[in-house]
Amino acid sequence: MNMVRTAMLLAVMTALFMAIGYAIGGNTGMLIALVAAAVMNMFSYWNADKMVLKMHHAVEVSEQSAPEYYGIVRQLAQRAELPMPKVYLIKNEQPNAFATGRNPDNAAVAATTGLLERLTHEEVAGVMAHELAHVKHRDTLTMTITATLAGAISMLANFAFFFRGGRREGAGIIGTLAAMILAPLAAMIVQMAISRTREYSADRGGAEICGHPLWLASALGKIASPANHVINEDAEKNPATAHMFIINPLSGLRMDGLFSTHPPTEKRIEALRAMEAGIGQDNRPAASVRDTDARSHDNTPWGRNPGKRNQKGPWS
Repeated sequence: MNMVRTAMLLAVMTALFMAIGYAIGGNTGMLIALVAAAVMNMFSYWNADKMVLKMHHAVEVSEQSAPEYYGIVRQLAQRAELPMPKVYLIKNEQPNAFATGRNPDNAAVAATTGLLERLTHEEVAGVMAHELAHVKHRDTLTMTITATLAGAISMLANFAFFFRGGRREGAGIIGTLAAMILAPLAAMIVQMAISRTREYSADRGGAEICGHPLWLASALGKIASPANHVINEDAEKNPATAHMFIINPLSGLRMDGLFSTHPPTEKRIEALRAMEAGIGQDNRPAASVRDTDARSHDNTPWGRNPGKRNQKGPWS
């Protein structure tokens, strides 16, 4: 099913490319855009993940350089029965995270230093479990390709204004202006449709992977407000990648902020609390996330020694 969705997405993006190409150069421009879109689709399939990681200056870490962070991801991957993904760290004060990769065998997860510094061990586990749920659901291919192609469409639409010229063939100035406005908007609508439905699914999947819905609920509550107030310069420069993050990284200072790519955080937290209530029918008390490390069950890999309760890192 995900392959069908990806194919449909590529078709929509290709059509937008061709529409802008026609606005720029008529039938010739449309043909050139079709060829360019075909090349970009192939390139995106194999390299989009690397491009996105590079856009956000993500640095790969190991068990030696970031033992606690890397260990959390490794344990979660084992619980999810997934291959170990590559683990990246982004030096950014905004608390956020995302996953990328064309399939589970070629996946990567990335978290910002702001996220790792603000959250407890358990809350970090909840966030990374959410990202691994995206990997398990094979969302990452569609999300990553959307990010690269939507960015390219927005850039091409901006170029359309400068190449409109005085030709007789094509859509003329009105068509060019329409392409400049409607093509990025259409690309953003595609992103919104993808992200809003899949975030709820990844929240549920992440809660199932880590076993504690409230860990993720608490994490979302902690990072939502800071994410809105701390500027993420890389995300502002590349707004087409916003839908990949667990929380919308855009500040809203630019027009891109008008397009919310995520469901309301409050509704996501409500859904996780309802899920916890269902799980809580067993003998496990429905305590807050901050209390979970005091209950270090043998079958839970997240418990820590009381002396390390407030320890942060080392993350990098």
